[in-house]
Amino acid sequence: MKEATTSKIAWGWLALAAVFLVYPLVFQSAFFRDIGVLLLLAAISASAWNIVGGYAGQVSVGHGMFFGVGAYVPLMVFTHLGWPPLLGVPIAIVVVLVLSVIVGMPTFRLQGHYFSMATLAVAELIRLLVGTWDFAGAAIGLSGPAIPRGWWDLTFTSELPYYYIFLGVLATLLLVTWQVQRSRFGYYMRAVKAGERAAKSLGVPVRRTKLFALMLSAAFTSIAGSLYAIKTGFVDPESGFGILVSVQMLIIAALGGAGTLIGPLIGAIILIPLQTATNTWFGGGGSGLTYILYGGIIVLLARFEPGGLVELWNTYAPRRWRSGSHAP
Repeated sequence: MKEATTSKIAWGWLALAAVFLVYPLVFQSAFFRDIGVLLLLAAISASAWNIVGGYAGQVSVGHGMFFGVGAYVPLMVFTHLGWPPLLGVPIAIVVVLVLSVIVGMPTFRLQGHYFSMATLAVAELIRLLVGTWDFAGAAIGLSGPAIPRGWWDLTFTSELPYYYIFLGVLATLLLVTWQVQRSRFGYYMRAVKAGERAAKSLGVPVRRTKLFALMLSAAFTSIAGSLYAIKTGFVDPESGFGILVSVQMLIIAALGGAGTLIGPLIGAIILIPLQTATNTWFGGGGSGLTYILYGGIIVLLARFEPGGLVELWNTYAPRRWRSGSHAP
């Protein structure tokens, strides 16, 4: 029975991968390809947040700080040194790893909503500092290369290269997450999520587990920010460090099912087209409408299914479907 379930899951992932591979070849208009790129970027961000927020149960509401650093550093490298933004990606990862240690060491003494409030406060403080820092472009922001000097600038006129680059990063992140959740570290994270006091009594290094989860999550969130900046060629304090950046990661993961491998991907598949459609129908960037949309999703999840759509499926789907639907 277990082998049959594993086989169904494997075939499901293969089918999903095939759909993503052929999507831009079937829908060739710039509009639909752009939606695909945005969906993949959101899935990467939410899957990165899911490592610490879903598996380890540490609900960060300030993850935009890592996204913003990942977005700013490549463009700062280009603006001030003339280097390709791509060279700024590993530098940004190093910076966010240091930042995650600085933020994690004191804040992990807090639990529950106190930890969430602390991460939000730190993220907002960083946003305000960057908005007044001339070296980072202050409130105006920074721009990337307008004309590609070579392939290393990753400046393309078509969305297709970005789509497959983002898809490759997402596949790598999901593979790493899958390996991590099956390791001893993955069991430690789930134990911490279930109860820190009980986990500590069983010999789980709680503080170290939470810190390592934050560092891994921050590194991939930084990569997501770098992809965003390289693709758009521009970043400012709001698009890099804004509260909506952090909230979107949380909402997407929670909508699909935080703490599951496929949950953030399902959330992105549903939320990004919905958000794009509503903003298109009602005009503009729709930031106010986006707040309403996110708030409505939070209320629905809190009232009906805190476990997200994956948990809803596992509860109400027919048994013969449900047996193969449990996300690893």
